[in-house]
Amino acid sequence: MFDEDIDVQAASEKKKILKKLLIIFISICTFFALTIGAGVYWLFYDMGRLPKGKFLIEAASPDGTYSLKAYLINGGATTPLMIRGELVYNKRNHKTKNIYWSAREDQAVITWSDNDTVIINGHSLDVPHDKFDFRHP
Repeated sequence: MFDEDIDVQAASEKKKILKKLLIIFISICTFFALTIGAGVYWLFYDMGRLPKGKFLIEAASPDGTYSLKAYLINGGATTPLMIRGELVYNKRNHKTKNIYWSAREDQAVITWSDNDTVIINGHSLDVPHDKFDFRHP
């Protein structure tokens, strides 16, 4: 009878240890998956890492809330010319953000169809939420 209690206790302790090991393993796997995911986002999706470029043109929205600045990017002999569009908040104290990134373009044609819709080289964007990035169709 005493041996059975010891066997039950040993089995219970073994289950507790296995449960702790499983939790630790899942935590480590989750940490690595999140780290790799953040690295992939930073390398391939983060528009904040785009090069500054040479200023081309600026156009303000009809009500003056936003301005869109366009820059020409010359990455060298192995890459085409690119256009980067930067949204500037004129009436609010927000950080500027890149909303347009397109390859094989050397000029920017910017028109505002209303206070929140800008058309850049034929691409219509609802600001401040939409983005155009040629790398991710």
